Amino acid sequence: MAIRVVRLGSDRAEGEGLRIGTVRRPPRGVPKAQFASGNWYDVWYPNLAPSVDTMKLGQEAQTPAQWQGFTRKYRTEMATPENSRSIELLAALSHQTDFSVGCYCEDEARCHRSVLRELLLEHGARLA
Repeated sequence: MAIRVVRLGSDRAEGEGLRIGTVRRPPRGVPKAQFASGNWYDVWYPNLAPSVDTMKLGQEAQTPAQWQGFTRKYRTEMATPENSRSIELLAALSHQTDFSVGCYCEDEARCHRSVLRELLLEHGARLA
């Protein structure tokens, strides 16, 4: 049992399980009925997405210092009780079932999902 951290819209891995979209907005131009069949996500969970302002910081980051600024701000957002409990829940569920979390970004190293991966590990999650 484990969590996979994936790019939404990519082919699903065998046994991947439920795909959770940790994104601020649904995919553009995709009918809601096609979110799962198009490998976007089965469940939309924007609670673990960066706020709009923080997302812009990440998208505009061009230097390591700017990326670190984004990372700090996103971690601060995820430290709120509601978000922290969500991360703890996903970490605990990773010991019971297979599922995935993801975002649209092409490069995980410059995406909030790289930070989310770290947060899940810090909370004891099993990652694939």
